[in-house]
Amino acid sequence: MTYYRNQTGRKSEPSTIGDSVKDMLKAFRIEEKFDETNLVNHWERVMGPPIAKRTSKIYISNKKLFVHLSSAPLKHELNMSRDKILVMLTKEFGKPIVNEVIIK
Repeated sequence: MTYYRNQTGRKSEPSTIGDSVKDMLKAFRIEEKFDETNLVNHWERVMGPPIAKRTSKIYISNKKLFVHLSSAPLKHELNMSRDKILVMLTKEFGKPIVNEVIIK
């Protein structure tokens, strides 16, 4: 959506709160970090409670998602499904947030 600014530098048409938040995140250059934090916080919703309960640590570094699990069989299963996890995350958030999933 494009807005034309009037002489005071303000947008001439109102915008939604969501659009305003997106504009603020872009202006402060924190949109990527916000998306990464959102992914970590919504891990249980995306992967489900059984996997979330066995996840001991999860973080993102250099566009790589690191997932530490407490179950060896689950580690093996998720290692075989890393590409599927990337597809699920991209579908959930509407854009790719990470490029690789590393299961430990």
